[in-house]
Amino acid sequence: MDQFRIHGGKALRGGVEAAGSKNATLPILAASLLADSPCRLTRVPNLRDTETFLTLLGEFGLSVERPVPREVIIDTSGARTGVAPYDLVRTMRASVMVLGPLVTRFGEAQVSLPGGCAIGARPIDQHLKGLEAMGAEISLEEGYIDVKAKRLKGARISFDMVTVTGTKNLMMAAALAKGVTVLENAALEPEVSYLADLINQMGGRVSGAGTSIIEIEGVDRLGGYDVEVPPDRIEVGTFMIAGAITRGDVTIHRCVPEHVRSLTLKLRDAGLEVTEGNDWVRVLANGPIKPVNIKTAAYPGFPTDLQAQFMVLMTLAKGSCAITETIFENRFMHAAEIIRMGAKVVIDGRTAHLDGVEELAGAHVMATDLRASASLVLAGLAAKGDTIVRRVYHIDRGYERIEERLRTLGAEIERVSE
Repeated sequence: MDQFRIHGGKALRGGVEAAGSKNATLPILAASLLADSPCRLTRVPNLRDTETFLTLLGEFGLSVERPVPREVIIDTSGARTGVAPYDLVRTMRASVMVLGPLVTRFGEAQVSLPGGCAIGARPIDQHLKGLEAMGAEISLEEGYIDVKAKRLKGARISFDMVTVTGTKNLMMAAALAKGVTVLENAALEPEVSYLADLINQMGGRVSGAGTSIIEIEGVDRLGGYDVEVPPDRIEVGTFMIAGAITRGDVTIHRCVPEHVRSLTLKLRDAGLEVTEGNDWVRVLANGPIKPVNIKTAAYPGFPTDLQAQFMVLMTLAKGSCAITETIFENRFMHAAEIIRMGAKVVIDGRTAHLDGVEELAGAHVMATDLRASASLVLAGLAAKGDTIVRRVYHIDRGYERIEERLRTLGAEIERVSE
């Protein structure tokens, strides 16, 4: 099993290009199940979750070619329904997004209850509620969701809570349904808009994406697509915080600054100089870190996927602050690890109270989930001395060769075997 060895205390300087977004890639791959002609993606991130999802598509008769690195061509001619097995689904919650496409195109789907990061209960009841409203019959047997429908019918569906994967799943299900489907309290995330644009490129009729009400008029068939995967805004944010916490000067290229606006504003509040252009953002640290309170929220609020990274930054602030997690109930597991590095953090329910310290000290720490692993790498980069981060397979799920790209900015980090 791999681990990272980090020698901290070096300011990161230079530029790095954002990789393709995992959270955009996976629904784009799921949408290939709707297509009756080939699909092509470029700038596909080389991640464990991407590989898992491509393997999953093979369970439904799709075949994949890779003519060059980061390009994927999917032959959909053999597409059929099937079973999404536990061994694949257990490692990646996003695999539930095959449910909507399979049911709407083939009338049946069987998917194992999903897994993924251990950051609390992330129920899929909103997905199932929506499919039932569209006429599907759903049963749960031996850990598998069995969904059947002759043809889904358009419906008005109001989510009880904002759900990003639920919005994507039902949008795909509605694309081939009979009639019009309206999704109320829909997620606003950029990845939802990317998927809507994709479905429209395939011949679908989706409007309202990027607002809380999305309307989908079902069509009889959808063709293939040819798209470039958009940049990963969470990775962009992670590199921005890396520049800030190491007191460096880092520019992230090929990104969409608007999509990290909530982080940009908080970094400026914390005393960082943040500048941006059409497709780049630069973070320059030239003074003490000021304490800033944050509360995670659905987009366009502060993303839960950057909460752990921002917490590590705040451990070095000149004063006290509070970080409140509103999305997931168990997403402070990284706190115990950074406390071992000298951070002063007290957890009270869904709020973490921090008192800034002068410096963090290198230590042996263990990652518990994808974003927590990124936060521990950032802590190691800022810490005095050497840090060992174990269980880095978590970080490989969502960051492509992060250690190599950090080295281009001057970081002393290497991947070694335990």
